Amino acid sequence: MVWAWIGALFIGITLGLLGSGGSILTVPMLIYLVGEPEKLAIAESLGIVCAISFFGFLPSAINRKVHWRSILYFGVPGMVATYGGAFAAKFVSGKFQLMVFAVIMLLAAGMMFLNKRHAVNKSSLQHEKWKLILEGLAVGVITGFVGIGGGFIIVPALVLLSGLPIHLAVGTSLGIISMNSFIGFFKYMEVLGEMDVSINWPLIALFSVIGISGSFIGKRVGDYIPQQRLKKAFAAFLVVMSIGIVWTNF
Repeated sequence: MVWAWIGALFIGITLGLLGSGGSILTVPMLIYLVGEPEKLAIAESLGIVCAISFFGFLPSAINRKVHWRSILYFGVPGMVATYGGAFAAKFVSGKFQLMVFAVIMLLAAGMMFLNKRHAVNKSSLQHEKWKLILEGLAVGVITGFVGIGGGFIIVPALVLLSGLPIHLAVGTSLGIISMNSFIGFFKYMEVLGEMDVSINWPLIALFSVIGISGSFIGKRVGDYIPQQRLKKAFAAFLVVMSIGIVWTNF
């Protein structure tokens, strides 16, 4: 269990360092360090991610570093799609979900490796609302289906489509992640109830507390480390982990 605690701390530190990425580690940690079954790990991941992202969101909201209009156009459709993704998950096996999870990890790694800065034409932002809605729907499906918060997609989307500065995009992203994770966790409780599987509440509480503590550590440390190096190192780690997931599930 000590390794699980270290894993929870690592999740929080990663989230604090990068503003995203921590949630993509939660499912593998729960499966390979704690020994949870796939579907239960995905459900518990959503509960943990919801708690960590919400506590990260609160300071941003208090300091007015949240773009509420983006939460409306991105977050609300995302909640609907998350519910649908969690509903669809009950029709497939846990192993299939993990294979999809591995593919998304590779996608996340690719985005972190590239990480190109784009100029935003603010005069066209009024025409990008439909793109925000579509992005929100896509992220929501991913969150509900495999338990990933999707910060690695949400933050670039908010910067490019809403023209938000990065500090505002990160705070807004945490709000959207907490909303999507909450509705996904709510639906998974129903799905697991039909399977007569119980949520491990003490585990969720422990991971959440350690993860929240780690996120504060990560924020402090992140001020002294170049973000580009961090993202590329984390991207390489995701590639290795995704290969491991595919290898163990063949």
